Amino acid sequence: MSSATMPADPYWSRQEGPWEAIDRADPVIWGAADNGPLTQAEVADFESNGFRYVKSLFSPEENQTFLDEASRLAQAAKPGDTGVIIEPASREVRSVFRIHQTSELFANVASDPRIVNVVRQILGSDVYIHQSRINFKPAFDGKEFFWHSDFETWHVEDGMPRMRAVSVSIGLTENNEFNGPLMVVPGSHKTFIRCPGATPENHFEQSLKKQEYGVPTREAMAMLVEQGGIVAPKGPAGSTLFFECNIMHGSAGNLSPLPRTNLFMVYNSVENAVTDPFGDRPARPTYLAERTFDPISATPFKK
Repeated sequence: MSSATMPADPYWSRQEGPWEAIDRADPVIWGAADNGPLTQAEVADFESNGFRYVKSLFSPEENQTFLDEASRLAQAAKPGDTGVIIEPASREVRSVFRIHQTSELFANVASDPRIVNVVRQILGSDVYIHQSRINFKPAFDGKEFFWHSDFETWHVEDGMPRMRAVSVSIGLTENNEFNGPLMVVPGSHKTFIRCPGATPENHFEQSLKKQEYGVPTREAMAMLVEQGGIVAPKGPAGSTLFFECNIMHGSAGNLSPLPRTNLFMVYNSVENAVTDPFGDRPARPTYLAERTFDPISATPFKK
């Protein structure tokens, strides 16, 4: 497509034609490298690779409190409840969304300075929660999450304008090579993959169980992996992965007898608040994409 006919939106996707890879049009680091808890070397590493993994960021005692709360939410969840996603085959809970609004404990975790100050340093502004959830991968039956860039979905289906968001995943159980740890493609955050295929109506109702639109082609994934490889950060419960909103990531199913439970929160810059979706469908529900943008104050977690 020539520049003369290129749409104003640099990140258009899910239109007619084949997949395409383009360079990102936004910086990775929006703030000053020396304005926050990360060293300049750590900031440079995040800029290059698109993720940061911190083992045992939260203590075993803190993490046990988180895991107990996640278990309580899962036990209370019922099929059909807003924000509750059920595994289609086993009928076990796959995800519980908007936990920063429904759980006082997780609201406190979301404002912990060990997280918030890092995210502010990367994004160069105050931040708000765009989305939060618990992802469960039950022993033996936890299904995969196919490769995807979160930003592609948040842009097309939620209306997130630019790549100025960071996701944080806290392992509430050990993440190891057997129970389906999150996998990332280092450096892939610097390339945006335009995905083929128009978005079906109410796509989110199926995509949260199995995503088939807004995912890269096999050729696109092969290209990205050839350039950057694949890394699966693994560590004990309480370890935390910070990852850039456009990095390609996914996870395999859990065939082991070891459950995998992760707390997942998305921080978006208040200067990047969502607008109307950039696709041709209505915005997804607020349990998937918040429409209020109150900045988070960094407050130490207390049990």
